[in-house]
Amino acid sequence: MGSSSSSYAPKTIYLDVDGKVQKVSLILNICTLKQLKQCALYTDLPTGCIYRLRRQLMLACFLYFFVRLYHLTFSIKFSYCHLPFPHRAFRINELKTEVTNRIAMLEKRVELEGLKVVEIEKCKNELKKLRDEMTSRGGGRVNCPCKYNFSDDGKKVTPRRDVPSYPKYTLSQETIEALKKPTFDVWHWEHNEMLSCLEYMYHDLGLVKEFNMNPITLKRWLLAVQENYRNNPFHNFRHCFCVSQMMYGMIHLCNLQEKLTLTDMGILMTAAVCHDLDHPGYNNTYQINARTELAVRYNDISPLENHHCAVAFQILSLPECNIFANVDPEAFKQIRKAIIALILATDMARHGEILEAFKQKVDNFDFTNEEHVTCLKMLLIKCCDISNEVRPTEVAEPWVDCLLEEYFMQSDREKSEGLPVAPFMDRDKVTKPTAQIGFIKFVLIPMFETVMKLFPQIEELMVQPLRDSRDHYEELKQIDDAMTEKLLSLVLISFFYKQNFIL
Repeated sequence: MGSSSSSYAPKTIYLDVDGKVQKVSLILNICTLKQLKQCALYTDLPTGCIYRLRRQLMLACFLYFFVRLYHLTFSIKFSYCHLPFPHRAFRINELKTEVTNRIAMLEKRVELEGLKVVEIEKCKNELKKLRDEMTSRGGGRVNCPCKYNFSDDGKKVTPRRDVPSYPKYTLSQETIEALKKPTFDVWHWEHNEMLSCLEYMYHDLGLVKEFNMNPITLKRWLLAVQENYRNNPFHNFRHCFCVSQMMYGMIHLCNLQEKLTLTDMGILMTAAVCHDLDHPGYNNTYQINARTELAVRYNDISPLENHHCAVAFQILSLPECNIFANVDPEAFKQIRKAIIALILATDMARHGEILEAFKQKVDNFDFTNEEHVTCLKMLLIKCCDISNEVRPTEVAEPWVDCLLEEYFMQSDREKSEGLPVAPFMDRDKVTKPTAQIGFIKFVLIPMFETVMKLFPQIEELMVQPLRDSRDHYEELKQIDDAMTEKLLSLVLISFFYKQNFIL
């Protein structure tokens, strides 16, 4: 039997004889009675068992040849017992139960492993979110984002102690003239160039001389401000520059140098530069509804604007960055108070209150009246903060995309946290035209037309572009509505066609 040419592989049969298991190897075919007797001699089997064993072997052989027809390997482990029914020798029911149990166990393990995979993915997403948030905070910034830890100890603004290294750009006469106009294109400038432009504005307005600023301190302050703006889609350093440039442009357009003091212009420019410092990208509504540390710290009262003020004066408290270091302490108190008032005025929750207060004064406006001037400055910074639509369409429209992206980030987070979602922030409900038309018609135009009563010269360069922008978005809305109506008609036609086809 040692030759490999045998057409039948040896099979093993286990026989239970008087409580002892006997192992027999033989060629698996229909055994003759003679072969069985030989097996009995080899294994000391009782002669009375031979006939029953032969019947069971014939059944086993039949099953073996049946499986071989389907090219499957069939191995019989045969347990002989003294029960009267031969099929129980194969323990088929027990095998079925065992297989079923094993399948159930495997399914349970697969389910558990699947749950583990889901949990691992959740953890990965949480870690990615935390990593992104930490990256957006950046190194060396003052700590206090939404739902982040607020650290009272140690200001983490770390400006350079050596001379700042951003290159000094020599602005062309064309650029200098463009800076004074609302049409200035803010998208063509790198951060270092924007820093140079801001530096030029302070020099050009005479603020460096008025406050006896060290030019190197001015550079360090501007760098520290830039580092404390986050990389949000909208509320970032470019937005800071955009608002500051518009303020600089309005100072020239409205001839404010002849009507306000240099201190007032320094307050206007510095408030514009600092007005959104360390903005986390989620507005006051989110802060309050989510009960973030900012909302708790400032008792739900303009939490973001209060935070911007706090960061601004944390930067100014550093000797290397204090552009007002040479100002009389009493004068600095008034400057600080005025800057805080202007930054707090940028909270849109106070829009109606501030606009109404100015309307009551505009017809009899007195530039020598401190209350009137303060109200004007508050309205000016509000105009500059939301002035993107004053600019040409190719400059203004990308800002709408940036703002909607930030809105959608917030609304997605609000949905995931079970917080209320404003319709104008919901990506499923708002479009660019619908987002802009109402804002331009009911917020921007009324506010700028009120300022126009005091400064008629802004109509051509600021108010008329707003009206043109409103008309532009109304046309886009009409096109969108027409396309939507056409699409709906096609869907209805298709639906009724299918219904008729079915009928």
